[in-house]
Amino acid sequence: MRVFHLAELSIRESAVLPTALPEQGFVWIALGRREFESMQAEVQACLQQLCGTSLVDLHLSDLLNNQLPSHYDYTTQYDLLVFRRLAQGRGDIEAEPSSQPPGRVPRRGGPPVLRRIDTSPVGFALFDHLLLTVHPADCAVRDGYAARLLALTASGQAEVAEPGRSAAMRFMPTSSGDLMLRLVNQMVDGYLELRRELTRQLDHWQAELLSPNSRFNNWSSLLEARLALHQLDEICEDQRSAIQDWIEALNSWQPNSGGQRELDLLRVRSRDVLEHIERVVHHVRRLEQSAEVAVQMHFNAQGHRTNEIMRILTVLTAIFLPLNLIAGIFGMNFDFIPLLHRQAGFWWAMAAMVVIALGLGFYFWRKRFLEHRT
Repeated sequence: MRVFHLAELSIRESAVLPTALPEQGFVWIALGRREFESMQAEVQACLQQLCGTSLVDLHLSDLLNNQLPSHYDYTTQYDLLVFRRLAQGRGDIEAEPSSQPPGRVPRRGGPPVLRRIDTSPVGFALFDHLLLTVHPADCAVRDGYAARLLALTASGQAEVAEPGRSAAMRFMPTSSGDLMLRLVNQMVDGYLELRRELTRQLDHWQAELLSPNSRFNNWSSLLEARLALHQLDEICEDQRSAIQDWIEALNSWQPNSGGQRELDLLRVRSRDVLEHIERVVHHVRRLEQSAEVAVQMHFNAQGHRTNEIMRILTVLTAIFLPLNLIAGIFGMNFDFIPLLHRQAGFWWAMAAMVVIALGLGFYFWRKRFLEHRT
């Protein structure tokens, strides 16, 4: 458990639950999911003491559920947001290790490996001057953001500059809602960074699918990659729905005295988070379409190649068909066949067969039946 007391250019961390809200700023209580489960009574008592209310039972279940999709809910006293972040993958999807033909030098670094899309939910309980977050056990989002807050606060206090120009001043959250949106935005940035990896990996598969010198046979990995894209699309859709519900609820808020600017800032940050999520959704769907088009083009190319082979074989069959006819006629068991008993009959028959073969070959060449078509 990590507890932070945040105010303007100051942050203080403690390891125990607070007993009172600060006069300025707000409190951030960050717990692991298992820790929150074991400290439910203490956390509920702390919320009742500080905010005058506690979490309802259904929201407690939501915060403890490790499989819950992203969603938003609210009461008259607090808002609840569950947002799924990227987690460390439990396995990788290998990108076709045997796709290179014999004798071909593999690409430098080998084929890319597609990381499985594993996510875990992070819960946010938002009060007026308190933010309760429930994270997985190994939450790099909480630890990374807390470390950055502490570092920038120290540097901001050492700056001898106007407060409006301080980098730490701009980075410090102004309210509990602002802090929640910054954490959510950091999680969405992880999905944005995943786009480059997905693009590189699917570009490799597309190149292998369309390469005429390779035999693509790793269909199971490609299917798993497409399923991972579908899963990522569903996750982002749930995230977008949750943020849209949050924005609708935010638009119904009434600003406090002098709090219009803070409310406008929350709306701007919320729209920025929504725009980032929509960029991820757009990119994922574009990757799905590219993969589908590559598979269709692969089968079209295979069908075209088969048609080319059948065309060549048909032309060769048409050329040798009259030759087989002549050979069959002269192979009949008759005593009297023209040229059969002549000394030059064999050469006349061979010459006729060669002329017929060359004539048919020239005819099919003029009809463009023998040219290579790509």
